[in-house]
Amino acid sequence: MMQKLHDFWRSESGAVTIDWVVLTAAIVGLGLVVLIPIGFTTDQGAQKIGVQIREMNSGYGNN
Repeated sequence: MMQKLHDFWRSESGAVTIDWVVLTAAIVGLGLVVLIPIGFTTDQGAQKIGVQIREMNSGYGNN
């Protein structure tokens, strides 16, 4: 019984999968940390541009 427990503890057959899951989660987390502030800044900039375009006069009679 002790030998089987020792073999199970030292087995590395599933270790690669766990490594990839942790690495993928870290990459996704880092991506979110970087992209969320950029997304909010871009949204605010787009709203400001939209307000400026809405306030512009256009057409023949408004020049």
